Amino acid sequence: MSAEPKVSIHPSQTSLAAAVAARLITRLVDVQSDRGTATVVLTGGSIGTAALQAVVESPAHTAVDWANVHFWWGDERFLRAEDADRNAVQARAALLDRIAVDPVKVHEFGSKDEFPDEDAAAADYAEQLAAAARAELAADGDTVQPDPRLPRFDVLLLGVGPDAHVASLFPEMAGIRTKGVTTVGVPDAPKPPPQRISLTLEAINTAQEVWLSVSGSDKAGAVGLALAGAGHVQVPAAGARGMKKTLWLIDQDAAQKLPGRLIDHHDESSDS
Repeated sequence: MSAEPKVSIHPSQTSLAAAVAARLITRLVDVQSDRGTATVVLTGGSIGTAALQAVVESPAHTAVDWANVHFWWGDERFLRAEDADRNAVQARAALLDRIAVDPVKVHEFGSKDEFPDEDAAAADYAEQLAAAARAELAADGDTVQPDPRLPRFDVLLLGVGPDAHVASLFPEMAGIRTKGVTTVGVPDAPKPPPQRISLTLEAINTAQEVWLSVSGSDKAGAVGLALAGAGHVQVPAAGARGMKKTLWLIDQDAAQKLPGRLIDHHDESSDS
């Protein structure tokens, strides 16, 4: 079961980043109030990084018990561990190095320093996820896991490319078609760097909430196609759905080609 998309439109990239940050803080506080520990899956890209920066700049961020947040990533570039183009390196600079996280709860994809290729790194991440799922079940036997290979994902953040890719799942390529596993190595991404690691769409769609944050007129076509109901192999963003909520957080530029039914009924509020 997955949730139909809801759309929230914001005037600018800056206001969009602030809105994503505000929603994320609120969501993590709510989950921690209910369950103690929360889990977020991070994304890279300009708006993803800007949102993390906005989190730490918000006075409200101190309401989150950051030491009890698990951080995972939806995808990663298969590069050296400290390469500035890695999503994890950018996330550390924007947020993680500036808050009191528990290093054990920060789960980065493996790097070129550790693994011979992207497939080996993907297999290692799948095992990390499975181990976390087992630990979660052992700690609370009443935990309901949509997929026993994966821990509960409370919020999974995604960006969307101009070609409508999400994570490192690109249109018509093997990654977006992959089934039966939680992670996939991507040897030939059409944008640099070509070697990547990604959660599969199957894994992404186990998240309680999936938020797609999109900024810029170059993404408007992708947003329009995804929300018009295109097929996920051709338009990967169309296939990303949360189990309880699917939220598109976009700025005015990215909203230029929204289907009319959504323009008439979009949500410009920042409620969660």
